[in-house]
Amino acid sequence: MSGALQHDLKGPLAYLLPGAEPLELRIHPRYNPEGITQYNIVPGLMGVVLTMTMVMITGLAITRERERGTMENLLSMPTRPLEVLLGKIIPYIMVGYVQVGLILLAARFVFRVPMVGSLGLLLAVAMVFIIANLAVGITFSTIARNQLQAVQMTFFFFLPSMLLSGFMFPFRGMPVWARTIGEVFPLTHFLRIVRGILLKGNGFAEVWQQLWQIGLFALLAVAIGVKRYRRTLD
Repeated sequence: MSGALQHDLKGPLAYLLPGAEPLELRIHPRYNPEGITQYNIVPGLMGVVLTMTMVMITGLAITRERERGTMENLLSMPTRPLEVLLGKIIPYIMVGYVQVGLILLAARFVFRVPMVGSLGLLLAVAMVFIIANLAVGITFSTIARNQLQAVQMTFFFFLPSMLLSGFMFPFRGMPVWARTIGEVFPLTHFLRIVRGILLKGNGFAEVWQQLWQIGLFALLAVAIGVKRYRRTLD
């Protein structure tokens, strides 16, 4: 702006020309200065894939029992609702870790994504995120009457999570109402965690600010699932 009138301020008006600016501001990105897209997308894929698969496979867990007619055997056992739900969740944690391992291998050797932070911390955080999504799927399975309803509930949860988490669109560029809803989904916080650990080298102090919100979501989902678990076939 200082040089916008330099061609007009001539002759007697030359004294109005501004002098040299005392300083010049140059902004350089600290993380991913080249703007390589895969550095931002590939770590986020870990959260997206886990959200879709974990919610879906556990969403079908109890509804499959009803459709196959094996729910009577499950209800006749001297087990509490929490024990049944944990039994449905725990085996799939290893499935989630297999997916995490495959994505990390692809990120490192195929897409050359830098891994600055601690992988141990990332795996520990992934445990909380996996449990949160499994708990959502179990809650859906206690509400749905059949597998089709469970799948529909899964997509009604997955699509807003992906669209409002900052994976597809910049989170700060979304409207306030969209950001408010996005803060509810655990995927939003997990994306910040995984990108922060891999690209910035964040430690537990920075991760904890997002991790406790994922943990709270998981506890609420488990509580709702236990509350909704029916001890009868009605």
